[in-house]
Amino acid sequence: MTDTLPGLLAHRAEEHPDEIALREKEFGIWQEITWAGFLARVRSFSLGLVELGMEKGDRIAIIGDNRPEWVIAELGAQAIGALPLGLYQDSIPAELARMLEAAEARIIVAEDQEQVDKVLEVRDRVPGLEHIIYYDSRGMYGYEAPGLMAFEEVEALGDRFFDRFPMEFVKRLTEVRPEDTALLCTTSGTTSVPKLAMLSHANLLAMASQLCGVDPVEPGDEFVSFLPLAWIGEQMVGVASALQGGFTVNFPEETATVRNDIREIGPAFMMSPPRIWENMVSDVQVMAEDTSPLKRWMYRWAMKEGMKEGMKGKRRASLPARVRHRLADWTVLHPIRDQLGLSRVRRAYTGGAALGPDVFRFFHAIGVNLKQLYGQTEVSGISVVHRDGDIRFHTVGRPFPQTEIRISDDGEILCRSPAVFQGYFHNPDATAEALADGWLHSGDAGYFEDDGHLVVIDRLADVMKLPDGTNFSPQFVENKLKFSPYIREAVVFGGADAPFVTSMIAIDMENAGQWAERHRIPYTTFTDLARRPEVYGLVCDHVADINRDLPPAARIRRFLLLHKELHADDAELTRTRKVRRRHIAERFGEIIAALAGDGDSVTVSTEITYQDGRTSEVAHALRIETME
Repeated sequence: MTDTLPGLLAHRAEEHPDEIALREKEFGIWQEITWAGFLARVRSFSLGLVELGMEKGDRIAIIGDNRPEWVIAELGAQAIGALPLGLYQDSIPAELARMLEAAEARIIVAEDQEQVDKVLEVRDRVPGLEHIIYYDSRGMYGYEAPGLMAFEEVEALGDRFFDRFPMEFVKRLTEVRPEDTALLCTTSGTTSVPKLAMLSHANLLAMASQLCGVDPVEPGDEFVSFLPLAWIGEQMVGVASALQGGFTVNFPEETATVRNDIREIGPAFMMSPPRIWENMVSDVQVMAEDTSPLKRWMYRWAMKEGMKEGMKGKRRASLPARVRHRLADWTVLHPIRDQLGLSRVRRAYTGGAALGPDVFRFFHAIGVNLKQLYGQTEVSGISVVHRDGDIRFHTVGRPFPQTEIRISDDGEILCRSPAVFQGYFHNPDATAEALADGWLHSGDAGYFEDDGHLVVIDRLADVMKLPDGTNFSPQFVENKLKFSPYIREAVVFGGADAPFVTSMIAIDMENAGQWAERHRIPYTTFTDLARRPEVYGLVCDHVADINRDLPPAARIRRFLLLHKELHADDAELTRTRKVRRRHIAERFGEIIAALAGDGDSVTVSTEITYQDGRTSEVAHALRIETME
């Protein structure tokens, strides 16, 4: 039975019943669940689903924050052959309805009152939805709706079912095969509406075994699960790898307490998308700028020493260099790691999008073994990763041992692996396109270096040719822009049809606001702050620094600061904060055209919707900055 996810859980519970599998912080106290207790709750919930009429192949959606109940519901569904689908907790009702319709879900596990309200709002659009199960009862008093019930009620149904049929759970568990679909996982949706990738138990465990083979886990290792479990990155570590490696998964109390909870646990490894690492860098940079001149000098000196240590590779440093680095680590670098909760991290991973080289250098300078991994939902999350001691900031590493990667004639990255998905749910045309000729077509452009390191350039559709004929990756320039703590998002435009490279930039409201307060610059709203000449000057200096490192044809000639943040609710970003370039090109066409022109401003209109449903148009004049 160890060739399926719930089978592995049963094996862990039998071999190590009293070891800690899950830990959740409630009211400031860490509550522990052993492997035996984990299995017992999965058994109760799965048999409860049987009592509710769930059958093999039926779909069950899960939405909410990371809690033990999420993985209990997921594994409980898998134990009876049902298909769980994770949904992002910040999904708006329209997105929620679209995914529930696409999956034809019969049951949804919704965490709390907020999620239940969203489900009830769109329930008429999902006639096949029979039950809504919640696991946080706060605010649910007085709610009445057909099929609405608490998580504990389902577990109680399962316990009574187990009393009557004590062998039914084991029977159903043994009927689950490795080739059965274990998970429906939404794709990122950068170019279209997210699709539902079907991943089997064999797919997920093939990925987990390869990851644990490259980077072994050790007894007593801890992991903190704080990124959405709907994301394949969290699934591959917090579920599949946890069952494969047997480490403890910890769930923070609240989103606001994640940083403190991570410091408290001291995880052995972390997996986060670029935005998390970029936010950490921004926090440190802002704190360094907001301290005394002596401490700023110490920080800059220590970072220089850390950079030297991080760039020396396998070469042994001289004795004076080692002494200087030890002093820098003791005074500055270790305290930074401790503040970020990274003091015990042996390995840290970034994936889901490209991470800028400057961010990589920062973490290696402070002594964090940050590694890039590459993959996509359709390959169960990972196919390529850096090895310890062989990390290069511009590459994503080398393929897993059982994974084949090749580059097509048009420069597309193709993959063949036991972790490659079964196809898209109810979408044979998209499946045939993605799995053409037995290879997974990633849609990404890349190439191999001589020693086998893979370099990912950008999305194949986004790679442009500049007027001088050279290839141009907007994502590369965007990552350099976002290294500034005062820039939250950036979208770069160019290509053979454009006269030069331009960019729309959204400031980081919190960091730019703190900077404005330190310099006694008054402002009221995001729009007001973005209009300030001093903020334009701050961003202009950063753009000028970047331009010095870019080829002349790729330099940013004109940019503007947006009057609003880019947001997933407006379909400008995916739920994992990747830029939806095609949608942005349509939505901001007027701005893009103005940037390519020679005017010094552009006026845009924004529709404001009030709480009572009324709408109004607000016009904003945006200044366009031309670089020398």
